[in-house]
Amino acid sequence: MLKIETGIKKRAIKTILYGPEGIGKSTLASQFPNPLFIDTENGTSTLDVRRVICNKSWDELISIVNEVISEPSIAKTLVIDSADWAEQLAEDDVCQKNRVASIEAISYGKGYTFVADNFSKLLKLLDKLIELGINVVFTAHAKPRKFELPEEAGQFDRYEMKLSRQVAPLIKEWCDMLLFCNYKTYVVSTENNTKKAQGGKRVMYTTHHPCWDAKNRFNLPEELDMGFSSIKHLFSNVEPKKGLKTQENTAKPTQIIKSRPLVDKVKSLLKEANISEESFKKLVENKGHYKADVPLDDYSDDFISRWVLTNFKKIETAIKNGGNK
Repeated sequence: MLKIETGIKKRAIKTILYGPEGIGKSTLASQFPNPLFIDTENGTSTLDVRRVICNKSWDELISIVNEVISEPSIAKTLVIDSADWAEQLAEDDVCQKNRVASIEAISYGKGYTFVADNFSKLLKLLDKLIELGINVVFTAHAKPRKFELPEEAGQFDRYEMKLSRQVAPLIKEWCDMLLFCNYKTYVVSTENNTKKAQGGKRVMYTTHHPCWDAKNRFNLPEELDMGFSSIKHLFSNVEPKKGLKTQENTAKPTQIIKSRPLVDKVKSLLKEANISEESFKKLVENKGHYKADVPLDDYSDDFISRWVLTNFKKIETAIKNGGNK
């Protein structure tokens, strides 16, 4: 029997912010609800944000996304900064698996097809975050390309995302909002009746134009001031689903806490290493997993077994070397 739904369905939003370098894409992304950055280009060092540096491998990026899926209360927005550097990780992964030095070395252009396959798998994982109520934001750099319309004489610059022609269509179709961020220049007449450009106001374009790619599914004005306040109303009614570490779960019966052997194991290791729970929880927060005020008893078994116990020696060394500061 068909399960028919009607009306507007509120869910998390998939956004792409792209534009020239230095326009403020990362700063804008930092204004989204409770963001966690996956920094693939080391571009957030000047921003006061929570980040996970991911510039080593594609598998590392996939692993981070999977961890956020397993701990959905860690953030309300996941930001991948940026898409083009993430594509480079995907490309490096394809080259490594095919034992070639360059993506061009794979015959018949199949290398780029493999890169697109990698990105398709990433987008499917990100859709799981959307289902959990977590917004997803990609930032991307823009590049101009010479373009010519059949009905127009001459060429003009058209801005596109700095992605391959295989990957760009995938994320353009996937997203709910593709926002082109740029400086708006005004042409004015001088006293001697010559024309000159002035201005430089930062704006976001929300709909398709011959000079840029853009779209939105929310009937936004064609042009908005560049700032989260222009789109804040779209995010007002969506909250992430509660994970195991939410405050609602802090008051657990004593008998349940005592039946957590993995938690007991961690407490025992901390005691043996002469490390306080407070220092340990500060390190966990700095690594982007749990807030420091979340009780250790509320950590999930999956997190403890896969991250804490597996890396405890490194955790101990980091704390004793001041890594929890």
